[in-house]
Amino acid sequence: MKTKSVLFTAVALLALVLSACGPTTITQQAQPVVRTLSVTGSGQANLVPDIAYIYLGAHTEKPSASDAMNENNTQTQSIIDALTKFGVDKKDIRTTNFSIYPTDKYDPQTNQPTGEKIYSVDNTVYVTVRNLPKLGDLIDKVVAAGANTVNSIQFDVADKDAAVKTARADAVKDAEVQAKELAGSAGVTLGDIQSIGFFDNSPTPVFDGKGGGVAVKAAAVPIQPGQLTLTVTVSITYAIK
Repeated sequence: MKTKSVLFTAVALLALVLSACGPTTITQQAQPVVRTLSVTGSGQANLVPDIAYIYLGAHTEKPSASDAMNENNTQTQSIIDALTKFGVDKKDIRTTNFSIYPTDKYDPQTNQPTGEKIYSVDNTVYVTVRNLPKLGDLIDKVVAAGANTVNSIQFDVADKDAAVKTARADAVKDAEVQAKELAGSAGVTLGDIQSIGFFDNSPTPVFDGKGGGVAVKAAAVPIQPGQLTLTVTVSITYAIK
């Protein structure tokens, strides 16, 4: 009897192991397909510039590199002094370029190189102007102080946060109107929002088109900043029923 009991237990254990190694089937319920409708809305805000960026500089040419650099240093310092005297904060004046390079001197009669060199020195400062009504007067002052290059006047808005907020809200409304119109035309009903995304197309500072060397008369330079347009695009996906 003891032998039969041991044999029976071994057979039962073997059957249990084999059943554990057999294939397992997991039943999953099919997920319902969510039908969606995607729209893109846009909102805009027109901004009046209240800040300007301008490149000012001094260009000098001399037969000697040291003479060209010394003259340029004096000229550039006069420009910086004129800016600060006009009320521009020192933190709004930044040197962006300093270069010195030789060029061959040519005989004007034969157009052949004479073997002599002319050394050119350029020093450019990037200035943030926060008083736009005085921008024309500022240019007058720095040119009188020795600036002979004025390049790329750019207009911008210092704080765009409120305008961006308004444009985003308008973009969402625009997308919602489009979605309702499309849903009505298609004979479906809008459900919950499935996803939403936005893109802020902040206005690039506009240029006034001026550049290069300048010669300014006694009257102030007329400056017209115009306006900037900020555009926000919103993409919304709705479930539809």
